[in-house]
Amino acid sequence: MAEILSVVGRVLIVDDEATAVENLAHVCRKEGHEVSTRMTGLGAIEILEKKQFDVILTDLRMEKVGGMDILRRAKELDPETAVVLITGYATLDSAVEAMKAGAFHYIAKPFRLDEVREVVRNALELVHLKKENRQLKEQLKEQLKDSRSEPSIITQDAIMQRLLEMAKQIAPTTTNVLITGESGTGKELLARFIHAHSDRSDKTFQAVNCGALQEDLLANELFGHDKGAYTGASEAKEGLIEAANGGTLFLDEIAEMSVGMQVKLLRVIQEREVQRLGSTRTTPVDIRLITATHRDLRDEIAAGRFRQDLYYRLDVVGLHLPPLAERRDDIPLLAFYFLRKHAARMGRTVNDIDSTVMAVLLDYDYPGNIRELENIIERAVTLSQEGQLMMANLPPSLVDHAVHVVREEAGRLPTLVEREVNYINYVMERSGQNRTRAAKILGIDRVSLWRKLKKYSMEEDNHS
Repeated sequence: MAEILSVVGRVLIVDDEATAVENLAHVCRKEGHEVSTRMTGLGAIEILEKKQFDVILTDLRMEKVGGMDILRRAKELDPETAVVLITGYATLDSAVEAMKAGAFHYIAKPFRLDEVREVVRNALELVHLKKENRQLKEQLKEQLKDSRSEPSIITQDAIMQRLLEMAKQIAPTTTNVLITGESGTGKELLARFIHAHSDRSDKTFQAVNCGALQEDLLANELFGHDKGAYTGASEAKEGLIEAANGGTLFLDEIAEMSVGMQVKLLRVIQEREVQRLGSTRTTPVDIRLITATHRDLRDEIAAGRFRQDLYYRLDVVGLHLPPLAERRDDIPLLAFYFLRKHAARMGRTVNDIDSTVMAVLLDYDYPGNIRELENIIERAVTLSQEGQLMMANLPPSLVDHAVHVVREEAGRLPTLVEREVNYINYVMERSGQNRTRAAKILGIDRVSLWRKLKKYSMEEDNHS
């Protein structure tokens, strides 16, 4: 999971009551935040001119310079700063005015320390997301600079970076490549990436989905036919294998190919020649073959649906694309990429993603992977009436977190114990390793959580 929670930051506390300042500072320092304090509004303005803060906790009513003055100045200096107003004279009008001016929250005195603690945490999460979004936009610009010359794979994930390095290493060779991964992970894009970095980049790239065509149609598409090969064949047609001569042929969903077609493909690989349907002649071909599947071909071989000799020909180098749920750091980067893509296509002036929306996107499991994320963003851009994507633009099922994905691990479904361990780890991470908060989320007491941590040998990684 992306670590967007349990964030520590710089906090400025402003109040003309010494006790209030002391209590607020104690709470914030205990959470690990860097704290500065001032007892006058003028002093707060002076330090704001010199130092940047993530969160400001300020009393609303103070002599000469009040909380609203601090709020306005803070927003002028840094619009991303979260300002929390605290007052003993709370009214609906003052609360509305504060929120319109850009306040993050409005707390009435006497305040509860746990409420302040939670508000500061939420404020820091918001600030962190806004800054991360800005950084991602800048990073995205850099990644897109050369996207016109080659397929652009948007990523900052370490596993993906290593995968792309391997793809670049094998690209100049003629080695056959098998790309595996769930549907929607970008297998064709990776195939185009390999082609673009190969010595064949100036030649053609031909792609066909083996699962989208019936056997006869697929055979005709791949091998072509001579004139009169069958009823209606009024003229000869070149197949994709011939068309890819000198370049790259990409066969997606290779596991969907019939055994009979597998035999014909194996002959092309072995003999490096192709024979059109209805012809007695063969044509030499020089192709780089890249195949892809979302299935485990070893299981298909065991079931008698895939030829073992063809598998060994195809899987000379295997590349596995991880699901999007395993590369969550890429979600914001991809979301902004798709936002720009579809906003430009539709002529919409949408250029930002609300931080609450981003939090939801980061927390979703994406059974449809990158393709599903793109669909979500495209839908949101279509429905957006503002300059940024809002919660109202997301599908209801996503907002309600109605979809939870259970993925197979090593070819099997996880046990109940494994699921419980994973969920406890997830909650501990989301709660900043705070056992009290984690126990509350889990719906158990702190002692029960401690016992589970001990039972599953998770204590060393979860001190709190």
